[in-house]
Amino acid sequence: MWNEENNKLKRSFVFADFSEAFAFMTRVALLAEQANHHPWWSNVYNRVDIELQTHDAGNIVTEKDRALAAAIDRLI
Repeated sequence: MWNEENNKLKRSFVFADFSEAFAFMTRVALLAEQANHHPWWSNVYNRVDIELQTHDAGNIVTEKDRALAAAIDRLI
C-alpha cells in the first residue's frame, strides 16, 4: 500500500531475492520511461523502496504520481 507523507507517495516492496527485486526494478524503469516520470528509489538485496513526487509541480504529489503508482501496483 502506498503512503503519502512529506509530499511523497512511498511504498516498499519485498521479494524472494535480489534477482526478483532487480527484475521488478527493470519493469518499473520501463513504465517510468514511458510516463516520462522517474521515481526516487533504492534497493538493498530483496527490498525496493520507491518514492514518487512531481518535481515540475513544486515537489508535491500529483495525478502523475498516482498514475505511476497504480501502474507499478499492476506489476505485482
